[in-house]
Amino acid sequence: MRTQRSDIFRPAVGLAAIVAAVILVAAYLVSSAPPKTTTSTMTATSAMTSTVTSTATLKAAPLVSYSADAYAAEVTSLLDSFSTSTGVQVAPVTSGGSNADASAINAGAPDDVFVSASLSATSSHYLGNLTANWAIGFATDQLVLAYSNSTTQRAATTSIIALANTAVASNSTSDWNNFYTSLVGGKVKVGISAPAQDPAGLRAWIVLEAAGYLYSGGNQQTYASALLKDQGNTTAASAADLVAPLQAGDIQFLFTYKSAAISNRLNYIVLNSHVNLGTPRLGSFYSRFSYTDSAGVTAGAPIVICITIPLGVANSAEALQFVEYVVQNAKTLSTFGLAPLSPTLLYENTPPPVAIQQLVTQGLMTYNGALP
Repeated sequence: MRTQRSDIFRPAVGLAAIVAAVILVAAYLVSSAPPKTTTSTMTATSAMTSTVTSTATLKAAPLVSYSADAYAAEVTSLLDSFSTSTGVQVAPVTSGGSNADASAINAGAPDDVFVSASLSATSSHYLGNLTANWAIGFATDQLVLAYSNSTTQRAATTSIIALANTAVASNSTSDWNNFYTSLVGGKVKVGISAPAQDPAGLRAWIVLEAAGYLYSGGNQQTYASALLKDQGNTTAASAADLVAPLQAGDIQFLFTYKSAAISNRLNYIVLNSHVNLGTPRLGSFYSRFSYTDSAGVTAGAPIVICITIPLGVANSAEALQFVEYVVQNAKTLSTFGLAPLSPTLLYENTPPPVAIQQLVTQGLMTYNGALP
């Protein structure tokens, strides 16, 4: 019995040794083989397939946006709440004068959505072949004359502010004329941003034209010409760039948007609605005045903050999702001093995406003519 057991055991041990050797050789061959870069022939259980798919998915790039610098805070607020609501990652907003922003996008700067203080900046005039030929107006603003606490230390400044308060209270032609005549008389420096880069600057000159027409016997150029003659204006690439000089007292007044004055905690003089470009129903009156430079003639128009998606963006689905979010949540912008539009306004030269058209059907938006 012992001999039989010994005979049976020896072949089993030999077979086991052979199997072990085969396994070791196979393991060596597998470990020394170059790694495969394809998964097309890979087989696995459903659980394994799920794991491989999830780890191979690339993280989406964040949504990139450009905004008029006057509305960078508003756009940042919308982006943050949008990201919280949807989980879409967003990059910090890039801001500057609307025309300058559009020119940068047209030159190839990465961008998914563009929020502009000017409808014309979203057109082919500035965006070139990247214009979508549609934009949505979601809020309005108005131009004001801002000043800081430091500028009130000068007698000339306090005198002009007193004249403005009198004109606001009476709304008489003579009182407004006294105010504007003193403003452009060369005793103070008035900040007006570069019109070619920032619509706020262009609009400031149109404000002066409208004021001249209303308060100086129909002469549109009275106040604008006087300001230029006395070299009373100081310029910069954008109105935002003139806030620091205003606070330092280097300039005494600044033409800027009401919302920008509020966000920068500046004092400001409210101008008459026929002058401040803040009332959409006065659009035909504003259009009587214009600004002309090397870029052409720009007619006066109500200030409408708008949003569009340039052609060829990387995150088109997310960009469209953000536009819808802005339309649905524009009312939150009233805390920034803006006047949200309800319904929002669609300007189009070509039909926008279907999702945008559905907002019209839902009553959240209405057609408002062609894009300039």
